[in-house]
Amino acid sequence: MTGQKRRKEAAWKSRKQEQHPHGKIKSLKELSSEYEEKNTTL
Repeated sequence: MTGQKRRKEAAWKSRKQEQHPHGKIKSLKELSSEYEEKNTTL
């Protein structure tokens, strides 16, 4: 495999991995803090 092809593949993979089509997935800490905020305001 040539160096150029390897660079192209690496760039393509990084673009694919950085996509968040439906928004970034929240961590459990973020979800739990939102849940606590909603329930404490009731």
